[in-house]
Amino acid sequence: MMHPMLNIAIQAARQASKIMLRALDQMDKIEITEKNPNDFVTQVDRVSEEIIIETIHKAYPHHAILAEESGHQNNQNEEYCWVIDPLDGTRNFMQGYPQFSISIALIKKNVVELGLVYDPIRQELFTATRGQGAYLNSRRMRISPAQKMKDALIGTGFPRLDKKNTKNYLKTFENVFMQCSDIRRAGSAALDLAYVACGRLDGFWESTLKIWDMAAASLMIKESGGIVSDFQGGETYLARGNIAAANPKILRELLPLINL
Repeated sequence: MMHPMLNIAIQAARQASKIMLRALDQMDKIEITEKNPNDFVTQVDRVSEEIIIETIHKAYPHHAILAEESGHQNNQNEEYCWVIDPLDGTRNFMQGYPQFSISIALIKKNVVELGLVYDPIRQELFTATRGQGAYLNSRRMRISPAQKMKDALIGTGFPRLDKKNTKNYLKTFENVFMQCSDIRRAGSAALDLAYVACGRLDGFWESTLKIWDMAAASLMIKESGGIVSDFQGGETYLARGNIAAANPKILRELLPLINL
């Protein structure tokens, strides 16, 4: 039986996705702002976030919210906190590149209880509830069974907001690329991590992410039989933003390659 809070998250994501899909046909009319160098927000990000927050607050008015565009709300009640990325992959969305997603997680007392990543283009709904498994639409997800790094397809993200770190990143990229089968960079970390959960990617690493990029899909990976860690193999990924994920054997080979 579906968790009632997950059901609310699904309703919120589906409502927000309608705005995105309509906007794709009229991108010339969409207002775009550069928050920081190479970090964009569109009018669709903001409207999507408003719809998601409104849907959640209608059902759970006293829950806290941590959202990418509007920040922290109702933070006097920290037992339950919804973590929202209303449009992960904004640069892709602006370009009409069909790889972006909505990510919603619920954290209770610092533990991720449920997560959702929704791909509006493919209508793929990735969900997880702690202790109850992870699903792609209605099909149970399992982590990749890959045994060796040399056979693995690995995902990553570029340090586009911190280009001063490019040299270190390229060294890490070289280390991984020389040992794995191939690397993919698609532009939506939440969706990439969901792909790890369902076995489309054998592993993933990225630095300087935000909690709303990772929280939902990190639970999916755990519920699919995978491991999520920081670059040192610890548990600080949501706080520090450096994340690595794979099945145990692939992660054991991946961590030494990225821990520079």
